[in-house]
Amino acid sequence: MSEDLTNKVREAVSKVNDPHMGVSIVEMGIVQNIDIDGSTAKITIKPTNPGCMSVARMAADAKAQALSVDGIDDTEIIVEGHAMADSINEMINKKKIANFFIF
Repeated sequence: MSEDLTNKVREAVSKVNDPHMGVSIVEMGIVQNIDIDGSTAKITIKPTNPGCMSVARMAADAKAQALSVDGIDDTEIIVEGHAMADSINEMINKKKIANFFIF
């Protein structure tokens, strides 16, 4: 079941496009890994540029898409390889965060 859920999360997150390229963040390799632990999706994101201005938006959109999958009740987004990774991870993973951001 975990593999099936992983595939459903990957499919949902594939709907998120890099805003500059217009290509899925999964297809571009920005999504490095998706792990499922029970009903929690843990998604690792590594932007193509360590100063990418859109990574917070892509991470928030990936979180919202993962949460839309039946069987997923929580997500943890891990941004790696970005100059502001620690701050972005803290912001994205707050429990009371909205399912989307407007920038």
